[in-house]
Amino acid sequence: PGCLLVQFLSYLGACDRLLKQGYEEGQVEEAMEMFQYSEKKAAEFLHLLAQFNDMGFQQNEIKEVLLLCGNQREKALEELVMK
Repeated sequence: PGCLLVQFLSYLGACDRLLKQGYEEGQVEEAMEMFQYSEKKAAEFLHLLAQFNDMGFQQNEIKEVLLLCGNQREKALEELVMK
């Protein structure tokens, strides 16, 4: 049981750090789940999601492409442009 508590506290800490970077709570939780609670991968995803969103791409398309491309910016951008 102690291990679960440590994991949960680690998850909360990661979410807190991502929220402080200005990401929305729902997006943070979704990203953490998608990447098996890897803060690094979730942060990359959220950063790219925001970047591509600013470029005018649709959020659902961005999510799909980032997952397919494993957060690889150039590859994801190519896919989005071709859609």
